[in-house]
Amino acid sequence: MAKTRTQPHVVVVGLLARGVSLVAASAALVLAGYVVFVVFEANPRNPIVSTVTGWADGLVLWFQDLFTPRNPKVRVLVNYGLAALAYLLAGRLAARVIRTGAR
Repeated sequence: MAKTRTQPHVVVVGLLARGVSLVAASAALVLAGYVVFVVFEANPRNPIVSTVTGWADGLVLWFQDLFTPRNPKVRVLVNYGLAALAYLLAGRLAARVIRTGAR
């Protein structure tokens, strides 16, 4: 059997699409981590918690005060959770566009 060689541009496009998906999933993971820290009342002086909080505040973008329920835990859960979902969906969509645009 002869081995088929993959075109170099196909490999590069695949790596680029995976990279985009990885960045989006990482952003969603940071946001989800922040939600967990808030809901379970993690110590805000802990270096991990404070780092994740800073990153999440930078990633939440337009979702920051999209909904304003009275309960602050629900507010974080809804707004930061929606932001995480948006990152996941945008990452998948962007990866798909990259893969199909290269054909």
